[in-house]
Amino acid sequence: MRPLTLRRLLLQCLILIVILFFVVIVALKFGAVPVSLYALGRDLLRVIFGQSSQISTDYGLIILNIRLPRILLGIIVGASLSVAGTSFQALLRNPLADPFVLGVSSGASLGAILALIAEPHLALSPVFSALLTPLGAFLGAAATIAAVYFLGRHEGQIDSTTLLLGGVITGSFLSAIIMFLMSTLTGSLRGITFWLMGDLSTPLQKSVYWFLGIGFFVAAGAIYTTASDLNLLLAGEKEAMHLGVDVPRVRLVVYIAASFLTGLAVSVSGVVGYVGLIVPHIMRFIFGSDHRTLLPTAAIGGAIAVVVADTLARTVVAPTEVPVGAVTAVIGAPLFIYLLRKRLT
Repeated sequence: MRPLTLRRLLLQCLILIVILFFVVIVALKFGAVPVSLYALGRDLLRVIFGQSSQISTDYGLIILNIRLPRILLGIIVGASLSVAGTSFQALLRNPLADPFVLGVSSGASLGAILALIAEPHLALSPVFSALLTPLGAFLGAAATIAAVYFLGRHEGQIDSTTLLLGGVITGSFLSAIIMFLMSTLTGSLRGITFWLMGDLSTPLQKSVYWFLGIGFFVAAGAIYTTASDLNLLLAGEKEAMHLGVDVPRVRLVVYIAASFLTGLAVSVSGVVGYVGLIVPHIMRFIFGSDHRTLLPTAAIGGAIAVVVADTLARTVVAPTEVPVGAVTAVIGAPLFIYLLRKRLT
C-alpha cells in the first residue's frame, strides 16, 4: 500500500469534485424544460455576484427553486449513504454490507413513518416538529443495525453469511410492516408510497438543508476519526485489539454515526438503494482500500452517483418522473448479483 500524503488525498478528491461540478451543470441543464449552457452560465454568475434580481421569474423558478435544491439534496443523500456503506463494510468485514442490504434503510423508513404518524398527536413547536422525522429515522436505523449485528454474531465473531441473510430478512419484515401501515392509513400519509421508493422532489426549508449539511459533516467527520482503526479491523476484531485498537469505541462511533447518516438520508429522500454498496467498491477499485482515502472519495462518488441517477429519473420519460430509487435499483441490482456471485465463488 502506497503511503498516504495530504497532497495525494487532496488531488484524488479534487478530481472527483471537478467531475461532480460538471455533473451538476449537466443536471441543471437537462429536464422537462430545456436550458442553454450560455444562459445557465450567465445566470449562475449573476447568482454568485448577487444579481439574482436580473434573472427572469420563470427561469429562476426552474433553476434556482426546483433543480438546484434537488441537486443539493442528492449530493447530501448520496454522500451520506456512501459513507455509511463504506463504514458498515469495514466494521462488519463484509463487502456486501450497506444500509439497503442490511435493512437499515427499511428501519429508518419505518422510524420516519412512525414519527409522521405521531407528530399530529404531539404538541411540539415547529422547530422540534421539523426534527422529529430525522430523529425517528435515526432511531429506526440504529435499532435495525443493532438487531442485525446480534443476529450475525456467533461465538464472539461475525459470520458474514448469517449477517447478510439476517439483514435481508429484517429488511423484508420491516418493509412488510411499512406496507401494512400504508394500506391502513388514511389521508395525506398514503401518498408517502412514492417517496419511499426514493424521491428528491420534496420541497424543504432552507434551515433543513443547513441541518442536513452540518449533520453530514459531523457524522462523517466522526467516522473519519476511526479510519486508521477501520483499516486494522479488516484483519479481525481480536487482531485489531492486539494492535491497540479500542474496538468497542470504534464500533459505537461507527454504528451511531452511520445510522445517523442513513436516517438523515432516508428522512428526506426515502429509500435510495445500492448507492452505499456499489460506490464504495468502485472507489476501492480506483483509489485503494485505505479508509483514510476511501471515506472522502466514496462521499464524493456517492454524490455523483445520486445526482446522475436523479437526472436520469427526471429526463428518461419526461415530463413524467420515475423514483430515483428505481433508477439506482435497475443499475445496482445487476452489479450486486455480480458481487454476490464473486463473493460466494
